[in-house]
Amino acid sequence: MTKRQQQQNLSQSRDGGYTIIESLVAMIVVSVLMIAIAPVMAFSVATRVQARRVELATQAARTYIGALRTGAIQPVPNSGFPIPAPANDLAGAPVPTLDGTYCVDMDGTGACETTSGTKDFRVQGAWLNKDVTGPDPTSKGYELLVRVYRADSFDGTVPLRPPKDEPKQSVVGSGLGDKSIPVVEMSTEIPATGDPSYRSISDRLKP
Repeated sequence: MTKRQQQQNLSQSRDGGYTIIESLVAMIVVSVLMIAIAPVMAFSVATRVQARRVELATQAARTYIGALRTGAIQPVPNSGFPIPAPANDLAGAPVPTLDGTYCVDMDGTGACETTSGTKDFRVQGAWLNKDVTGPDPTSKGYELLVRVYRADSFDGTVPLRPPKDEPKQSVVGSGLGDKSIPVVEMSTEIPATGDPSYRSISDRLKP
């Protein structure tokens, strides 16, 4: 073997060594990048899940309000009819029990399973009418507070916290959400039956 051939073989051997080292470096770089972006990917998925949950919970709240306005929910025990709020403190309504909520089944199973935290919801309503004269102040219309909880909020694993004293749910930075507080909370007006809503509201807002 000539000296020139020996030099070529040595050069090829060195090149092969460099290729293995470069491959190892590339694998390390890819691994570091995957570790770096994994939390971002997990956060993105969790945020998307929570955003979808908030959207469905808002639909559940509107369904509940519509059922009250049309009279589909009647003031009978365990019907999910709104409870009276503390005097002059609509936001101070106590946390609900399972029997005091209204089931909104979003997955079509016919019930709100406590194992479902994505598509089944339990809605709590609380009413306030400063005009307490008469046998039934709700017949004159009332302010309505609506809280929408995940169905799995009632699985017994976490105690519900008073929403008035707790931070609200957020899509950004909330992960998969906190099932001890409502997903959505809103308020509206329910007009008196058979009476123009403006007259009902005006009567209740009088000094």
